[in-house]
Amino acid sequence: MILYDPRQPHSLLEFGIEIPVMDSRASETFARLSSHPQLGSRMDAWHIGTIQERITREDLLRVHSADYVDRLFSDGLEAEITRTYELIDPSGNYHRFNPAGARLPLAALFERILKRAAGTVQCGQTALERGFCFYFGGGMHHAQKHGGAGFCLVNDLVIALRRLQSENRIRRAWVIDLDAHKGDGTAAITSGDESISTLSIHMARGWPLDQPERDTNGRLNLSFVPSTIDIPIEPGEELLYNRRLRESLERLSDFGRPDIALVVCGADPYELDELPSTAGLRLTLEQLLERDQTVYTFLQTLAVPGAWVMAGGYGRNAWRVYTQFLQWVLLKRLF
Repeated sequence: MILYDPRQPHSLLEFGIEIPVMDSRASETFARLSSHPQLGSRMDAWHIGTIQERITREDLLRVHSADYVDRLFSDGLEAEITRTYELIDPSGNYHRFNPAGARLPLAALFERILKRAAGTVQCGQTALERGFCFYFGGGMHHAQKHGGAGFCLVNDLVIALRRLQSENRIRRAWVIDLDAHKGDGTAAITSGDESISTLSIHMARGWPLDQPERDTNGRLNLSFVPSTIDIPIEPGEELLYNRRLRESLERLSDFGRPDIALVVCGADPYELDELPSTAGLRLTLEQLLERDQTVYTFLQTLAVPGAWVMAGGYGRNAWRVYTQFLQWVLLKRLF
């Protein structure tokens, strides 16, 4: 199943934010799927066009601190968005931000983010019912318990899993994070929780691992809290990527079969990604298709429902990564 509401834009330009997240990563993927000679006539069998779930304050409080949630529902919201999206540089200048070009105030972005998080919850519910769901949104894996980071205001991944646990739909879960950047927020929030195992395959260098590992008081930077399994890929090691992924998935199975797997299907390891901070990992389309097929087949073999979210993918070519996988998987599931 594909969860995609065309009324939910991906671009941030209407807020004056110039980070290269483009609507085409969802709209072009959907256009290609719906015009496919076999899939187009079966759209009713694979497309869900409305996000019906809602995120409440209680959902946020299962994951984020009360102080942080209070700030999100206060006059301090715009300051949190500005910091999370890095809209002002250390010198006090606007960074990838043009407020004069904005059509909506920054604070209006919060409601859109909550809607995106609601989509991740619904994706998980659908995966449990149907075995597979791919949501055109979600993957805000950098948000920490006490604040946002890396364009992620809230951690929809853990929010969704905590909701499903609270509803007694699941007990144990995996998070398989394929984004170019380490899933640091997810790892830190779930550290010590044996009900959620996390795997992150990511750039060994670059953000968020280019920060000091400890502050001046010796306290660990939360970005360095280990995932259950971390697979750092050094520059030039792309040919080893899928072999290491397969080996690590087998290690993950040692932690016991979960009730669901949340797959953070970032397109930003693609060699044509346009966000500068993804330059440390350059996979081809062929390598990315192998990546996604590997994870899908692994979960299918274990009969683990898979809830997939888009996560990172920047610029004009991100749609190519999602389209090739979804054409393959829908044809496999429907025919």
